[in-house]
Amino acid sequence: MTGVCGCCGALRPRYKRLVDNIFPEDPEDGLVKANMEKLTFYALSAPEKLDRIGAYLSERLSRDVARHRYGYVCIAMEALDQLLMACHCQSINLFVESFLKMVRKLLEADKPNLQILGTNSFVKFANIEEDTPSYHRSYDFFVSRFSEMCHSSFEDPDIRTKIRMAGIKGLQGVVRKTVNDELQANIWDPQHMDKIVPSLLFNLQSGEGTESRSPSPLQASEKEKESPAELTERCFRELLGRAAYGNIKNAVTPVLMHLDNHSLWEGKTFAVRCFKIIMYSIQSQHSHLVIQQLLGHLDANSKSSATVRAGIVEVLLEAAAIASSGSVGPTVLEVFNTLLRQLRLSVDYELTGSYDCTNIGTKIIKEHEERQLQEAVIRTIGSFANTLPTYQRSEVMLFIMGKIPIPGMHFTLPSTGSGPEGNRMIQVMLLKSLRQVTCGFQTTNMLTALPNSFLDPLLSFALLEDAEIRLLVLEILVSLIDRHDNLPKFSTISIISDISVLKLKVDKCSRQDNLFMKKHAQHLYRHIYLCSKEQSSVQPHFEKLYSLLALISMELANEEVVVDLIRVALALQDLALSNEEALPVYNRCAVHALSSAYLNLISQLTTVPAFCQHVHEVIGMRQKEIPYLLPEDVFIENPTIPKTLEKLEGEVLFQQVKITEVLGGSGYNTERLATPYVPQFTDEDRLSKRRSVGETISIQAEVESRNSPEKEERTPAEEITFETLKNAIVDSVGVEEQEKERRRQVVEKFQKAPFEEIAAHCGARASMLQSKLNQIFEITIRPPPSPSGTITSSYGQTQSRSVPVYEMKFPDLCVY
Repeated sequence: MTGVCGCCGALRPRYKRLVDNIFPEDPEDGLVKANMEKLTFYALSAPEKLDRIGAYLSERLSRDVARHRYGYVCIAMEALDQLLMACHCQSINLFVESFLKMVRKLLEADKPNLQILGTNSFVKFANIEEDTPSYHRSYDFFVSRFSEMCHSSFEDPDIRTKIRMAGIKGLQGVVRKTVNDELQANIWDPQHMDKIVPSLLFNLQSGEGTESRSPSPLQASEKEKESPAELTERCFRELLGRAAYGNIKNAVTPVLMHLDNHSLWEGKTFAVRCFKIIMYSIQSQHSHLVIQQLLGHLDANSKSSATVRAGIVEVLLEAAAIASSGSVGPTVLEVFNTLLRQLRLSVDYELTGSYDCTNIGTKIIKEHEERQLQEAVIRTIGSFANTLPTYQRSEVMLFIMGKIPIPGMHFTLPSTGSGPEGNRMIQVMLLKSLRQVTCGFQTTNMLTALPNSFLDPLLSFALLEDAEIRLLVLEILVSLIDRHDNLPKFSTISIISDISVLKLKVDKCSRQDNLFMKKHAQHLYRHIYLCSKEQSSVQPHFEKLYSLLALISMELANEEVVVDLIRVALALQDLALSNEEALPVYNRCAVHALSSAYLNLISQLTTVPAFCQHVHEVIGMRQKEIPYLLPEDVFIENPTIPKTLEKLEGEVLFQQVKITEVLGGSGYNTERLATPYVPQFTDEDRLSKRRSVGETISIQAEVESRNSPEKEERTPAEEITFETLKNAIVDSVGVEEQEKERRRQVVEKFQKAPFEEIAAHCGARASMLQSKLNQIFEITIRPPPSPSGTITSSYGQTQSRSVPVYEMKFPDLCVY
């Protein structure tokens, strides 16, 4: 019997005998290394036998697993691993199939040790670069099984941790094996990403509690250093780092769904952490894709609670800061349009108090939550704007300005149904957004960066009665003009005896700045003057007005601008002295303080000693006699203001004649200095402060009356002299009264006159227009004079005789 067995054993194939010889009698002795070397040499010498060796090892391993001989199972897997590492021939594909079959068998086992053993073998296999591609290999089972292991709920916490870490390593191996091989199954397909990404996020979230304890490096053991959360983050970063342009969406979408399903937006911390990992891991040129997905998700959650929307906006804020210039991508205005739309929706929800939700019906909102969301959106708009170059930021400023409902004009935003209060809130929120965009805005050419289409609507808001809106406009103007970071030095109004301690940065006014001021200076002066006379102005308004005057003096001032600014300051003093405006006593004192503080500054900037001396003398007299006209006594918490202001005169006032005299000696324009500043009232007031329909008609009627036939005859030109201009300025008050009376008569005529009379008036205009057109046509149709000469009519008048062009005789110098 023994001879028969020996004979049968000798007839077994050599590869089987070599495989059998690597297994010792006692599995605790481990793999027989000498016999393993023989098996490896045989496999390298006869690579066509490799698939049979793998099949036989797989057969033995299956049998050992079934018989619970786990020692031999470990030996078989070790042998498979060594053969994989040693052999790189074309026949390895068939051997790999046997290997993966064995790994699958181990992963399906109930024993955690076998699952971990199979995972470790798969990770070693994943690190091998194969020489030949495989067209039919599938990793679907491994993705599903490793994802399941990542969610292990084993009772023993240590074993549970090991299983989860094995699952994370397995997913990392699958990604490494498939992500760069176009012939393998596409791991970026949603069916795979929907399993891989949530599994990683689950472990990342589970490790937050343990990481918060923050053990010191000396106390941290190797086990804590290799925590599932750290391993997960490393795996997640590797996955995202390998993502190409077309795969970003499939990788980010499961993240958004996971945060939705587990209500993780409201906490913000984990969501921000996830997207920080994403933004730092992906290639920088793909950043805008993540931003676009977040914006789309924000739109999709328009009916979600304010805390959810605020969480998404906070993530956008952090992502934009990381992505820098690549965050916005090609669709710049679309990004800001989405954020502004969310801002408007939040205002609507706050005003209505509820909104319709598709899942739970009508939901009552909390006002403070909506306010937090609005502030978050505004900060995010500023964060995005900071990543843009100057020319794009100018476009964004124009875009936001186009969204703000302007008084007296059509509303760009749809009607919210909430009335004037809704429009006011939208104005405030959009102006706050604009303030964020203009923060840090610097341009060398303000004329192109701030066109009329932006400045005119912005300045019209400075005339509104709403104090908050006026303050926002002033803050925006200050941000736009401050290009050398001088603003912090003028945050408060004070009398500075020596401005050299401020270390101001002053550059020479460029040609572009001169053109800008030549075009817009009078508008700026006018709005500064009108803002100062608003009764609702408080300390922040006067501080911003002071900052605006000071920054214009340093950023945009030439000699002509300096003269005009001094005239404006003196006009403010006259405004505070006048009783016609019915300003409160505090406002009159504040205007005096504003004027004195600015004249003190501009006198030192001009470096004219006599001018500085006059200003210091006036300020010294005020400090002795009437300190409540200086900023140190006005702009404090509890100012001591008298109930009434007595008539001021003499040495406590800045004298225009004296200032004109001292500046004239230094080469300044004395005629301009001697002319008091009077703001020009234009139709812009109609845009900011709504008037009645009758007054609107009067403006139209005034234009019509100026073009009426009765006014057709021209008066002879009057010689304009200095006396004429002086009389015009002095008589301006009477002219204004006459203008008001004439307007009243025109309005009364249109309101009370019969329809036939108004129709006849319009008919006269039409006939006049027709006669003018006939004259123009007659002139244009008349033939040109002929070079051939003229003919004389019977009345002695010369008439041009029409000659065809080809018969005309031109001088030689005119012929080419």
